[in-house]
This record gives sequence, C-alpha cells and structure tokens, in this order.
Amino acid sequence: MSIEGKAKEAAGYVKEELNEHGKSPESQKKAQEGRDLRNEGRVEDGKEPKTSEPGTGKK
Repeated sequence: MSIEGKAKEAAGYVKEELNEHGKSPESQKKAQEGRDLRNEGRVEDGKEPKTSEPGTGKK
C-alpha cells in the first residue's frame, strides 16, 4: 500500500462527504470528483473501486 494511494483515498472521502448532500450542480460535481479521487487511491493500493450508490453502506 502506498502512502500516496492512502492520501488520495482519504482526501477523496472528505471531499465526497462535504459535498454529497448539496443540491447544487457544483456540489454534486465536487462530490463526484471526491468519489473519483477516492477510487483512484483505492486502485493504486490494489483494492476494488467502490461502485455502489453513495450512502448505502454497500461495496
């Protein structure tokens, strides 16, 4: 596991959580950017990307 992958996953998580409940298109875009960054970090660390709907608690 790389430090960079873990950092990307953590930063993406924070960005997603801060913006996922916003109704504006800008908020939704930022939440998606967070998801993308989070998945990029997961892939770098050899994990499967999360593909479920946000907030469902499923993998």
